[in-house]
Order: sequence, then structure tokens, then C-alpha cells
Amino acid sequence: MNTATETAALPSAHGVRARFDQRTGPTTVIVFFGLLAIGLFYTGYSLFRDMDNAHVDFISWLPFVLLGVALLIALGFEFVNGFHDTANAVATVIYTNSLAPNFAVMWSGLFNFLGVLLSSGAVAFGIISLLPVELILQVGSSAGFAMVFALLIAAILWNLATWWLGLPASSSHTLIGSIIGVGVANALMNGRDGTAGVDWAQAKSVGITLLVSPVVGFVCAALLLVVLRTFVKNRELYREPKGDTPPPWWIRGLLILTCTGVSFAHGSNDGQKGMGLIMLILVGTVPLTYGLNRAMPVQEMNRFAAVAQATQASLVRTSPIAAPADPRAALTTYIRTNEMRAGVVPSLAALTGSIGAQVRQFGSLAAVPADAVGNVRNDMYLASETITRIKKNGGVAFDSETQSNLDAFKRSLDDSTKFIPLWVKVAVAIALGLGTMVGWKRIVVTVGEKIGKTHLTYAQGASAELVAMATIGAADMYGLPVSTTHVLSSGVAGTMAANRSGLQWSTLRNLALAWVLTLPAAMLLSGGLYWAMRHVF
Repeated sequence: MNTATETAALPSAHGVRARFDQRTGPTTVIVFFGLLAIGLFYTGYSLFRDMDNAHVDFISWLPFVLLGVALLIALGFEFVNGFHDTANAVATVIYTNSLAPNFAVMWSGLFNFLGVLLSSGAVAFGIISLLPVELILQVGSSAGFAMVFALLIAAILWNLATWWLGLPASSSHTLIGSIIGVGVANALMNGRDGTAGVDWAQAKSVGITLLVSPVVGFVCAALLLVVLRTFVKNRELYREPKGDTPPPWWIRGLLILTCTGVSFAHGSNDGQKGMGLIMLILVGTVPLTYGLNRAMPVQEMNRFAAVAQATQASLVRTSPIAAPADPRAALTTYIRTNEMRAGVVPSLAALTGSIGAQVRQFGSLAAVPADAVGNVRNDMYLASETITRIKKNGGVAFDSETQSNLDAFKRSLDDSTKFIPLWVKVAVAIALGLGTMVGWKRIVVTVGEKIGKTHLTYAQGASAELVAMATIGAADMYGLPVSTTHVLSSGVAGTMAANRSGLQWSTLRNLALAWVLTLPAAMLLSGGLYWAMRHVF
């Protein structure tokens, strides 16, 4: 593969490149390591405080050592994600002289941090739903740790490889490939067809999003540039920067605003992937502390029990046949295969009744004893995922009352299990924010110099950033993981095409090749690592 760095740099970009060599000041170094120390201390303190409040017994140190290693790897993934993807936000402000490189990177890091803190969490749990159901239910086992280690290490390795080559590959794409690789390997190792190890409907949905987003970036950025040229006649907007001269204040403000928006949206969307995996690690290692949302008030539990009872009655009316002897196994098989059988609805009814009875018995989630937390959470996860699959796949005709009860019951289940503590958000935010402060130069050069044949103009930079900001923000609202890299780099290409300034096809070919190779490479890496780790753990 020819690397993107082999393409000749644009002559007009040499002034920008010279500013890349500015030495990092001592203040920046102090801030970096100070934030790193604060993040590690706050993470450790919060973890031990939560476990102490839950009265976790330290019978063996091994699970906690594995927890620490897993958390460091998960935060390492977000750190690599930060310096791998930050170029997409800062390339335009750097190459239009709107911000100095070092300040642009720190500014982007700050808004990546804020984006993570204010994220919804929908993307985090959408990623988890791609994992094999049997591994999620046994995430604290050796197989569960092998799954987490394999997919995170594979994603980090591929991200580092594409960063070294200067290719703006997608961290989202890489993580999805790693998850699929673990699912396929797990299925093959258990004597099943490889296609049985993945929720292909969800993978297809995510894949379509990743496929469509670059097209959206290219077309919309090109159209936006055409609209600007039609209605905004200020010639300065369509010129490349002269030397180190910054653009007019209003253009500069627009470019800084779009850089800020892309950084915030990137943090909000990409940061959630690490949060979801960290929650999976915490649930598997210290289920008493993080398996259930212990902060839910007692009055909510009373409503939960009432909704469970009403939902069970509605399901029994829909399918009055007896449930199988093992309803959990029936639902696990349904989630894995998506095959609707006669026993699925009765099994869901039986499990719903069991969950409601347990909630009534304990009175609150905080009162669930240690030896019951894992079973209660797994039952809730199975019920929630079954409701989601039935609604998505169809095959059962529910009346309006039953559907309303199911929706209310699922909300109660998700409120009880799908939560993210503040310290997890802060830890991921710091890792992603600090990651933006290092290693950004390689991909900035590719985005700023090697996509088009001419220097990036102010209008091109603003158009690409505005489209990226809007696309990623919309995806976050709908809980869809999209690639900041794909949207922004394709947006820059779209503006170059609309401007008829020419594209560097060797770079685009390398980008497309990286896009095509990312999924199979990540699958092979994670599948191979999972196989190896299963023979070690």
C-alpha cells in the first residue's frame, strides 16, 4: 500500500508545516501530566468509594487486578482515539491560519472533554448490543475478559498502524470490526456457524450508517460550498490564506465555531464507545456495585413492579401457551439467532413475572443481595434485548395495550441497568481530551494537504466542518456510531470537487483502501487475539 505521506505536499502549505515544529512549552507539559494525574486519582478514588459504599468483600485480588488492566486498556483506546481523530477537527483551522496548531489542539481537546461529559449514553449501549449475548451474560468470566481485552487491543493496534501511515481511518469502524471478530471467533470455538456469533441486524444498521456517512459528507459539503458561492459574493472567502496572515475576523470566527462543534460532537459520539465497554468491564468485575442502578428511588421500584405485572398479564393474553422449562435459554437463543419460535413470548412473560417478583421482594435495587445481583441484572438484560429484537424483527402482533406495557417495562429495565456513573464519563473525557494533544500532526497533514490539489480555502474549511458537525450531532441524537474521520475527510474532498480544484487520487485511493481493509483487519486481529486469550485464561 502506498502511504498517504508519499504524496507531494502543496507548496502553499509549507508555511503551515513550519509552525508544526514549534516546541511544546513547559506550561503545556505541566497541564498534560497534571490532568493525567488528576484523572487517574479521581478514577481510582471513585472506584474504591463506590465499592466501599456497596460493601464489596475483597476475597481475591485477581478480579481487581484484571479490572485495573481492563480499565487502563479501555482508556488507552480512548486516548489513541483522541490523537487519531483530532486532526479531523483542527486541520481546517490550522490550514486557514485561524488558530495556531498547538492552541487549536488544546482547544479541540477541551471540547472533546465537554462533549463526553454531556453525552447521552445511547451510543454506548448500542455498541454493547453488538457483542455476543452469552459473553455479555458472563462478562465476569475468563471468556468475558478475553472478549474485552481482545477487541480493545485489536482496535488500538489497527488505529496505531493507520496513524503511523498517516491514514485517517475510522476508530468507530475499527471497534465495530473488532466486536464482530470476537463474535465470529466465539461462535466457531463453540461449534456453531460463524454467522451465529453476531447480531447481524444491528451490525447491518451500524454498517449502513458508516457507509452512508462519507457520502453524506461529500455531497452535502459540496452542495454547501455551491450555495455559498451563489449567495455570498465576498471574494476573500474563496481564497487560500496568504502566508501566516489570519482570515478576516468573521471568517475566522466561523471556522473556530465549526472546529469547536466538530470537537464537541466527536467527544459526544466517540467517547461513548469507551464508556460502554468500561461499564461492561465494571458489571463483570464488581456486579454488586455496577450491575444495577442502586440510586433509583424506592417509589420507582413500586412502579416498576406494577408495570412488570401488567406486562406479564398482557403477554399471557397474547400467547397463553405454557413457557418452556428454561425461559432464559429460550430468550438467549432468540437474541442470538433472531428466530421467532412459539416459546419466545411465553418465556418473556415468565421472565417478566420473575423480575417483577424479585423487585417486589427486595423493595429497591440497593437492597438486592450480592449473590442475586448478577442474576437479576442478566434477567433484566435478556428481557430488554428480547423486547428490542421483537419490536425490530416483528413476527408478533401485539395489541396497543400490550405494546404500551412493553415500552413502559423496557424503559424501567433500561433505567435500572443502562446507567453511566459520572466518574466514568470524566475518566473517558480526560483520556480523549489528552489524546488530542499528542500525535496529531500526521493526519492533519493528510487532511489539510493531500486530499485536494490546491490549498484549502476558508469556504471549503467551513463547509466541510459545518457538515461534519451537523452529521455527527444528528447521529448522536439517534444513538448511531458514525465516523468523524470519514465524514470530515470526505467533506474536504467534496469541497475540492465542487471547487473544481482537483483531487489527489492516490490519497483518496489509500483512504478507500484503508476503509475497505479496516473491517476485515480488525476482525482478524480481534478474533485471533480472542482465540489466543481463551487458551491462556
